[in-house]
Amino acid sequence: MQSLDLDGQGLTEFPDLPPDLWELSAYDNDLTALPDSLWELVELRSLNVAANRVGELSPKISGLTTLHTLDLGHNALTALPDSLGDLTSLDRYLYLGDNRLTSVPESLGGLVKLRYLNIADNLLTSLPESVGGLAGLRELRLYGNRLAALPESIGDLTRLRELHLRGNLLTELPGSLGRLTDLRELSLRDNHLTALPVEIGDLAALRVLDLRNNALSTLPDVLGGLPALEKLDLRWNKRLAMPLWLLDLERRGCVVLT
Repeated sequence: MQSLDLDGQGLTEFPDLPPDLWELSAYDNDLTALPDSLWELVELRSLNVAANRVGELSPKISGLTTLHTLDLGHNALTALPDSLGDLTSLDRYLYLGDNRLTSVPESLGGLVKLRYLNIADNLLTSLPESVGGLAGLRELRLYGNRLAALPESIGDLTRLRELHLRGNLLTELPGSLGRLTDLRELSLRDNHLTALPVEIGDLAALRVLDLRNNALSTLPDVLGGLPALEKLDLRWNKRLAMPLWLLDLERRGCVVLT
């Protein structure tokens, strides 16, 4: 057997699992813990235990050396083991959204092949500098946390195409953000930004910039020169002085919402 679907069956514990599984999904059950037998499935490629009530993740997860997709979203996790960073075969998706995480381990930066990371809707107050090691990331979702700052190493994610930071506590952005030259979408809605770094003008591939509901009073003129910008949302910045170059953006075809 290579695939086992246990979704939505009201399970409170796992049945005996065949050792040759490649894919296992136990989405939307009543699991509060994951058995040690799960970490012995050495051929497992995809594991989905989202939408349960799991509160702890065993360090033995490092035994799943062939895993490429891991979904732990919508659980009750408060911490992650350092051994999560040993899952170097993770190259597709890692879902950790909607848990109770206040931090992520430094070892997370070891997932150099990972393309999609979701840690949204948690309680994160900071990110480790090692996040810059996630060199393969195309999409990073961090919305709905308590981040007051971003590490300088965020600029090392040069393959990133989408960065979602809505609903945090950001007051400023690092200049290293300008190194994300492949970024297409940047969502900063519902933060406390008072200014933007001039390096934001280096985001030549940026198409969508959402700045709604911040504390901006001015915008750097370099925004007007972003060649690929298709949508700029500035609504609900009550003190923002609208620069004249916004008219040039609109004439060029960019949708500007004020």
